[in-house]
Amino acid sequence: MSKQQTTIKLTQTALMAALCYIGFQFLRFDVPIGMEKTAIHFGNTFCVLGALLLGGLWGGLAGAVGMTIADLTSDYVTYAPKTFLLKLCIGLIVGFVAHKIAKLSKEHEKPYIIRWTVISAVAGMVFNVVADPVVGYFYKRYLLGMEDNLAKSLAKITAATTFVNALTSIIIASLLYVAVRPALMKAGLYVRVDEER
Repeated sequence: MSKQQTTIKLTQTALMAALCYIGFQFLRFDVPIGMEKTAIHFGNTFCVLGALLLGGLWGGLAGAVGMTIADLTSDYVTYAPKTFLLKLCIGLIVGFVAHKIAKLSKEHEKPYIIRWTVISAVAGMVFNVVADPVVGYFYKRYLLGMEDNLAKSLAKITAATTFVNALTSIIIASLLYVAVRPALMKAGLYVRVDEER
């Protein structure tokens, strides 16, 4: 990558991190569960979009940093380490499918781009739907010292909100990527993931 491309990539990563922060901090609907709570939010949408636009590592870091900062500045502060790990993994998975398997950075017909955009988003969100409640259970049970039955109940409820978050993220991130990709290419701001060194 040239110096100019590196600057563009860092700027876009910072922008995606800010969008992930906003998506969780300000576009969030808390779901109270007794003394605990979970949330329906749009942070994952921008994490997926970041991985589609920037590649797995950069998109994952944007999601991890943005949403971890959102946790640290909200009532979700105790979940910040779990958030960092899971959002980084979402980005890595989406980016791997989009750019290593489908090679979305290269020129393709629109139906191919749409199909692989959705497949990539689904891959990352399926991981999250499974991992978030499972990791959440172990995190609450063994790191936060929560009682076993309560941790299991919270994991089940979290699975429902995670599923809703996944569906909205797949739809919105896919639509945004398909719309934004050509505009970035036309403006010379689309840094191809396969050009990175």
